[in-house]
Amino acid sequence: MKRRTLLTHATGLALGPTLATLAAAQTPAAGAYPNRPIRLIVPFAAGGPIDVTSRLLAEQVRDTLGPIVVENRPGAGGNIGVDLVAKAAPDGYTLGIAAVAMHAINPWLYSKIPFDPIRDFSPVAQTVRVPNVLVMNADTARRLKIATLADFLAYARANPGRLNYGSGGNGSAGHLGGEIFKSRAGFFAVHIPYAGGAPSQLALVGGQVDYTLDNLATAAPNLRAGKLLALAVTTAQRSPLLPDVPTIAETLPGFEIDTWWGFIAPALTPPDIVNRLNAAFRAALQAPGTRERFTQLMAEPVTGTPQDFAALIRREWQRYEGVVKASGAKAD
Repeated sequence: MKRRTLLTHATGLALGPTLATLAAAQTPAAGAYPNRPIRLIVPFAAGGPIDVTSRLLAEQVRDTLGPIVVENRPGAGGNIGVDLVAKAAPDGYTLGIAAVAMHAINPWLYSKIPFDPIRDFSPVAQTVRVPNVLVMNADTARRLKIATLADFLAYARANPGRLNYGSGGNGSAGHLGGEIFKSRAGFFAVHIPYAGGAPSQLALVGGQVDYTLDNLATAAPNLRAGKLLALAVTTAQRSPLLPDVPTIAETLPGFEIDTWWGFIAPALTPPDIVNRLNAAFRAALQAPGTRERFTQLMAEPVTGTPQDFAALIRREWQRYEGVVKASGAKAD
């Protein structure tokens, strides 16, 4: 009996690791990612295009990534929310938003920001591109006999200072886009800053300003209502959202401006986690329901690798340095 017991015990020890290995291979590891809700910090107030598209994608990836809890942390042009992401643990459980404002413009607009837009983040995936569009007050356009971009440029060059344009504030994307456009096209117009995109739109619709270079998502309702006239989009190619509207680049070769955003994680987030997040969001962006909803929001879904998004952020960051300095805009 004693010998049989010892043999049985020894056989169990020999088989133990093999059985344990098989069991481990068939069941998820306790620390498998993700095993708790992911936090997504949106650095703007609820209800805007970035918030709406981010929540839509968070819902779309629930089956693959589990719940994503959206937390709105607006302030300082988006810097407050982005800084929270920069200082979070690089474990894949805190994500944030990188956008042209915080990662390309604000580093040059503010004398000091608490994060480095390149060094402090791991880009995950660009998700959205929204064309900017040169729009005029429709009544003003009729009064001045402007129906095309060529008409606009002819009038602006012949009447320096007679036109004015609105934006969401000094240093905003609309302001800087307007300065780039004036410089490339060779005319002068007066800039009128407002405290945000909504007041600027109201001023345009009300006839207090003549034109804006605003993102299409903001301008779309008034374009549909006939209160605004779209003269050109600022992307390199025509937008599928406005296929009959020419690009500025068709008249001024090389001209390209758009509004973009996407997901980021803190620097040093493990590459396997970044790649898993990227794959989940790319699949969500390619789903027919997502594309249809984005079209309703006048936003174009974008799919690409983390490296693609990193290259875009760096390129735009470098590009806007000279633009902001030339404009003289400062936020503090």
